[in-house]
Amino acid sequence: MKNIKLFLGIVIMTSLSWIACNSTHTSKKNGYFRINLPEHKYLSFDKPDFPFSFDYPAYASIIKDSTYFDSSPENPYWINVDFPTMNARIFLSYKIIGGNAVYKIKKGDGTYRDSVAVNQFDKMVNDAFNLTNKNDAIATSIRDSVFRTQLGISGVYFRVGGNAATARQFYVSDTSKNFLRGALYFDATPNADSLKPVLDFLQVDMDHLINSFRWK
Repeated sequence: MKNIKLFLGIVIMTSLSWIACNSTHTSKKNGYFRINLPEHKYLSFDKPDFPFSFDYPAYASIIKDSTYFDSSPENPYWINVDFPTMNARIFLSYKIIGGNAVYKIKKGDGTYRDSVAVNQFDKMVNDAFNLTNKNDAIATSIRDSVFRTQLGISGVYFRVGGNAATARQFYVSDTSKNFLRGALYFDATPNADSLKPVLDFLQVDMDHLINSFRWK
């Protein structure tokens, strides 16, 4: 009797094992959450006290940049185009060519000290390239292209490939008085694959911002 029970137990375990091995297995696909993106619509940012104007998306907010390395920006024209539903932001920093500015210089202990200097056009251009090239360690590519819009605005556009924190950057200037730099940031761990749909969407908005930009 004992041998019969042992035999039946082996048969049952073998049958269950066979069923498990031949059952249909549904694996979960690797992917990302679907993002519902709004229709591109734009509003005008044209405050009388600002030295520039541009169009920005209706689903974004204009916020004054109140901090710069834990201190105030050098002028009141530093603003951010904030996309709260996409965890993204375009930082816009404005400088007056020939004006005095406080630069932050990193010390050996990791803290920063203030250094007063004159905003020189060539130096600001070099700074724009150097800030972009800081992504070189993780970027798969860095491309820059000179542009001139139909409104007569000239500048350089930067496209950074790979998992860079700032995949899209630009600067515009009239080379004599005004200089503005823009950089798109995501408040998330940089991942080129997961961010691509939003990055492509916001690149359209950044292009529209540049093409509608005017100096006053």
